[in-house]
Parts: sequence; C-alpha cells; structure tokens
Amino acid sequence: MPPTMPPTRRALLGTLGVAALATVAAAPAPGSRSAAPVPLCLPAPTGPWPVGTVALHLVDDSRPDPLLPAKPYRELMAGLWYPAEPGAGHPTAPWLPPAAAADWDAHSAPALGVPAGAADWRGLRTHARTGAPVARRAGRLPVVLFSPGDGGSRALGTTLVEELASRGHLVVTLDSTYEAEQVEFPGGRVERALPLPDDLTPEVVAALLAGHSRARLADARFVLGALDRLARGDRPDTGTGPLPDGLAEAADPARTGVLGQSLGGSVAAQLAHDEPRVRAAADLDGALLGPVADSGLAKPFLLMASGTKTLRTEPSWASCWAASTGLRHALRLRNTAHGSYTDLQVLLPQLVHRLPVPDAAGLIGTVDPRRSLAAQRTAVAAFFARYLTGRPTGFLDRPGDDWPELEVLR
Repeated sequence: MPPTMPPTRRALLGTLGVAALATVAAAPAPGSRSAAPVPLCLPAPTGPWPVGTVALHLVDDSRPDPLLPAKPYRELMAGLWYPAEPGAGHPTAPWLPPAAAADWDAHSAPALGVPAGAADWRGLRTHARTGAPVARRAGRLPVVLFSPGDGGSRALGTTLVEELASRGHLVVTLDSTYEAEQVEFPGGRVERALPLPDDLTPEVVAALLAGHSRARLADARFVLGALDRLARGDRPDTGTGPLPDGLAEAADPARTGVLGQSLGGSVAAQLAHDEPRVRAAADLDGALLGPVADSGLAKPFLLMASGTKTLRTEPSWASCWAASTGLRHALRLRNTAHGSYTDLQVLLPQLVHRLPVPDAAGLIGTVDPRRSLAAQRTAVAAFFARYLTGRPTGFLDRPGDDWPELEVLR
C-alpha cells in the first residue's frame, strides 16, 4: 500500500475494505449531476421465505470504546434479518435509515464518483418488512454474523444477507461505530468515522486495520452473548417497544457461522479461529490479519476471490491454506473486482448509463452483475447449508457448467 495514499476515509481500505474503491474513482465532472435523483432498487431474494428485519441498539458497558477510549462504553447498532410470516402491515425497511442515507449521499457516494444528490439513496428499499413476525414453521434458525469491509456500512451486504434470511437463517449485521463512515442511532443521531492520520504510511495503515480488527472481534463476541441472552428470553438491547413476535425463540446459537467482506472476511476467519461458538467462516475477498493467517483454521472455511487472485498471489491466504486442517473451499468469481462482493455490484450498474461514474469497472469489474450476485448467493448459501444445517452439497467443489463465472482454486 503506497505511502502517498491520500488521507481520506475511503483511502484506508486497500485490499481489506470497501473504501479502497475511492482510490480508483476520480472526482465527478462538474455539471454531471442529473436533474432528478436516479431511482435505485435491490434484487429480490430467491429463498422460499419472506424476510423480516429489526434494528437493535446495543450498549456494552463492560468496556470503554476501543476506538474512542474517552467514551466509557461501547455503543453499537445491529440488524437482525430472518424468515418472516407472510402478510401486510409492516413497512419495508430502507437500505439505510434516513439520516445515514443523507450522510452517505453527502460523503460516501461522491467518493465513489456519484455526485451528491444524483441518486435516490434515501428511497432505496430492502425487501424486508420491519418488525414482521418470525416464521414459526421455519423452526430454530441457524445464525450467521455478517461483517462489512473496513469503513463500510453493514447495509453494503444487504443482497447476500436477505438471501440467507429468505433461506431460513437468522443473520446479524453489525456496524463498527467510529470506523464505519456513518452509523445512525435511535432519534436520528449519526456517528461518523474518526478522522484518519495525515501520514498514512504502510505501518500506520497496518496499525489502524489491526486496531479495527480487534474492536470488531470484541464486538462480535459481545453480540454472540446478546444472542445467548435473547435465546434465554432476556432483552439484549436498549429498546422499549416490542421485539418481533417469535424472535426470542428463533435463534439457535449452537449453529453459528460468520460471513464477511474484505476486512470483515478477515474478522470472520479470526473469530472462527478463536471462538468455540462459531462453526464455520466465509471470507469474501479479504486478506487475513492476525494469528489465523499463519495457524490456519480447523473449521470449515470458504474463501471467494475476485479478479485474477489465487491462493498464491495473496500471502495470507497461502499461509492460512497450508496450515488449515478443516474442510476448506476456494472459489474465484471471474471478471470481478473487490467491490463486486458488496451491494455496489448491483447498484452502480443502475447509475452508469445516467451518470459519468468514473471507472465503474475498476470498482465492480466487468462481470454481468446479475450473474455475479447469483453466483455469490448460491455459493454462500451452499456453504452455510452444508456446515450449519447438515445439508450436503457438491456445489462448492464442482459448481458445474451452469456457472462458468466460478472457478475452483486449489
């Protein structure tokens, strides 16, 4: 990572996070803003269940905030996504809550080459109904924790998260406060990422990423404890209104996996390495930090790579693979880029014909976005079906002729 990297929030992420996408995006041209914001939509999940969601405000008063030590507690926002009972009466959840969407439009979108006000981020909806009852017939639900790239919002994984929920998982998404570019708390309060140092040398960047990784690992353990409390019938959040009907009985913490993109993928692997409660981990294009890079995993592990990467071109993958004793699968999604493993894969193509988004291919590759998303959804769902629910599948070892976009790495 070059020492001349500009000191912006989105320049930090390198091969570990979404913010690096800005390093290949030029500033938008003057006058490129559309007369009206471009509407955006997310592809619907394909599983048999409707999806419900609820946001939880979590406070861990057992430790000071690791990124803002003057704050004597750690404050987090999490999203729970689950198979829901069919029916109306519950509104669809926004991709980002209103104040966070406004902050994304003002700060994050321009860093990707999308001028402020050019896209209708506030109008972007998910397919999940807020507060809908949990589907009783779905039974006890295996749990998947999702972690985004460094600096990224938990919303950036919505297309994969909704898919897993529609296939019968309880998915927990988590924002890393003061690292994520914007986190909205109840009442519309937005906490932004802490400023980065002016001199982002490789050593400084490595230290920042290591600190962010440690904070996320502690956050994930806290959330695992919150899920245990929820399963016992205790309320783990600060809310006063009712939680979705059936949520307390839904989670099966004994079947827990982790999924992450970029830095989130590294955190997923390390959490599986450290935490007995985690059965399996999936890493979407994230180089590995911490002991897991050298000691490997004794649990099932899925790695999905982008572009021309292999198990040998990323040193941390090579060392982890050589040391691992658990079942492991590596796939490469051809003609993709690092951002292909985020919702940008399906959102940016909706903008490129209306706005001069610079170097969209550098952000999300040249792959057909529909095929890219379908391949990701199929592979991730197959992995967790096999290792959390015991449904055998050979897809990960031999995707077959129907999936020319996927290559098995060995």
